[in-house]
Amino acid sequence: MAELRIDLAGIKSPNPFWLASAPPTNSGYQVQRAFEAGWGGAVWKTLGDPILNVSSRFAAVSYNGQRVAGFNNIELITDRPLEVNLKEIYETKKRFPNHAIIASLMVEPKQEKWHEIVKRVEDVGVDGFELNFGCPHGMAERGMGSASGQVPELVEKQTYWAKEVARTPVIVKLTPNITDITVTAEAAARGGADAISMINTINSLAGVDLNTWNTVPHVAGKGAHGGYCGPAVKPIALNMVAECARNPALTIPISGIGGISNWQDAAEFMLMGATGVQVCTAAMHHGFSIVEDMIDGLNNYLDDKGIASVMDLVGKSVLRYANWGDLDLNYKIVAEINNDVCINCNKCHIACEDTSHQCIDLYTESGRPLLKVREEDCVGCNLCSIVCPVDGAITMVERKSNIAPMTWNERQSLISNFAR
Repeated sequence: MAELRIDLAGIKSPNPFWLASAPPTNSGYQVQRAFEAGWGGAVWKTLGDPILNVSSRFAAVSYNGQRVAGFNNIELITDRPLEVNLKEIYETKKRFPNHAIIASLMVEPKQEKWHEIVKRVEDVGVDGFELNFGCPHGMAERGMGSASGQVPELVEKQTYWAKEVARTPVIVKLTPNITDITVTAEAAARGGADAISMINTINSLAGVDLNTWNTVPHVAGKGAHGGYCGPAVKPIALNMVAECARNPALTIPISGIGGISNWQDAAEFMLMGATGVQVCTAAMHHGFSIVEDMIDGLNNYLDDKGIASVMDLVGKSVLRYANWGDLDLNYKIVAEINNDVCINCNKCHIACEDTSHQCIDLYTESGRPLLKVREEDCVGCNLCSIVCPVDGAITMVERKSNIAPMTWNERQSLISNFAR
């Protein structure tokens, strides 16, 4: 059995699966239940001045029969007194000394405020901090959350203030509501962050009720933008993790967040540079017990690959993630249709004919309808294999090219040199 223990910037946990700072980590009762279920760590719901929350708070986007493809919230940080949270953190850490407890913090951008809360929280035995520079609503209107997280100078300064007094590792949680997340990631590193975590939730409006015309959710007939998370945001989060992981200016570890619902998602994030992962929506959808399948699945995957430790996964795919201009323009793949498996739904033909390169022909042989790809016209876009509902009916196969590999950047360089 593979070793699942991780070490993220000095924060150790028995496995890479942490609960993210959110409703599932709002109390000692919940965090202790999570640890009993098998979670390796938990980021306690963001601590700060007591906040009054609203009702209702959540909304979900379901798609094509899948419940909670995306999740929206307008909830703020903890609405429980700091003293109560600190007592429960102390009790939880005492009961589960080998599990990671990280305190998420958010206060006004003032040095004395950061010093005060870091000292108070550290005294109860947390393993580290996560500075919340990502909350996109409510707190942002008060100058905190993403209002700070979108300004590199504020990220750097507040990280530095926390590090001035912290004796345990400091993680900086980044907002995705920004043009280039690497800019704020570098600011966090300059401020002394021991690690970064990403992504926090994305600005969103879940929907509009077509009967009442109210937003979803609404509070007494009024709505506000919320934070979007869940499976739908995974590709966005994975890209941002990858961009930071391949940035030579960033050498600190990453805690991956965003749409992680199973062990496969976790493995992808780790391959793209995350040392561990945080989960929220999947736990809210299915309960804490989902971690059992995550642990078993990741263990089996590592054993099948002959990998001794989950830490050996970290960053192994980063070098395969490049800029578009570095891709080989002469690489060739084409679609290949297996008519013995095909059910003749013709979705591939329709998609190719209407929206791609019109390279799939319909024909009849011995009274049987068949499909064939004209390889000379196929550009290898993958669309037909994506829309096909039958596994194995369409595969994308590599074809040897008679043209030497050449990237766009190489092409432009040749043109530039020739022009001289």
